Amino acid sequence: MIVDLRSDTVTQPTPAMLEAMLSAPLGDDVFSEDPTVKKLEQMLAEMFGFETGLFCPSGTMANQIAIKAHTQPLDEIICDKLSHIYNYETGGWAFHSGVSVRLTSGERGKMTVPQVEELILPDFDWYPNTRLVAIENTVNKGGGSIYSIEEMKLLSDFCKSKNLIFHLDGARIFNALVALDKTPMDTHGFFHSISVCLSKGLGAPVGSVLLGNAAFIKKSRKIRKVMGGGMRQSGILAAACIYALENNIQRLADDHRRAKTIATALEKCSWVKTILPTETNIVIFEVENAADTTTKLAALGIKVSPFSSTMVRMVTHLGISDEMTKYLLSTIPKIH
Repeated sequence: MIVDLRSDTVTQPTPAMLEAMLSAPLGDDVFSEDPTVKKLEQMLAEMFGFETGLFCPSGTMANQIAIKAHTQPLDEIICDKLSHIYNYETGGWAFHSGVSVRLTSGERGKMTVPQVEELILPDFDWYPNTRLVAIENTVNKGGGSIYSIEEMKLLSDFCKSKNLIFHLDGARIFNALVALDKTPMDTHGFFHSISVCLSKGLGAPVGSVLLGNAAFIKKSRKIRKVMGGGMRQSGILAAACIYALENNIQRLADDHRRAKTIATALEKCSWVKTILPTETNIVIFEVENAADTTTKLAALGIKVSPFSSTMVRMVTHLGISDEMTKYLLSTIPKIH
């Protein structure tokens, strides 16, 4: 048995999702003529209370478009040192937008109002202009840590008071909302823009949607084009995303349940030193040698991701069954 816990991006479309893709009405989305793409964009916009959305090939592109649309060269963005924008987007904020970054050091990647306030720069000639605050929910490198509704609102209110733009990297926002037992509309009015990923726990093969007001999305469409993200009959991909939204949100609770079961089992293993609190579908734990542990687990059919020289990550998703979880639980005690 192979149990692939490297990421929730390794999911495969189900037969029902493939059928939805094959039967989707299509058009040329660069001409704004793909009805399925339009349906997806409006569906997510209505869920989160925005005017409209923009279908993008990836969450990275959606985030980078947002940064580019919200800022100009000599501006600066504030994010946490564990954030995806800072760690896993190839320095795109500098490459695409000519902006700099200031980093908070939040608890498991979650920044607070005092931390943000401390990083706002005065308007001097020798400083960049503090313009944008970006958070990630859930925080991947924080072990799937969650910003609560109250925490997001506090940051939102502060950004409004300082005339700062507030962006959400919602790569796993539905994991957060399911864990909190909240709805997308519970975040209404908090953010100037949100990128929502459909290709992780929701199981679509490709795609993220950037949400914002009409003027912001109009500007973002041009930026998407220059970044090479203008797709043609992309409704075949959007259909998978629509299916995911209609069928795969509430089942995220199963991923969370399995992740917590795995974390509990790992706590009993002598070769595991520490484990980050497991709130959603990500389990990050410390070992003596991550590469060695990864190799040993792979030999037993369990694929994981080394996250540093001593940290290992497991991520549950719709491709992980209870049977696979039981196999994992019976296998990890064999590691020495």
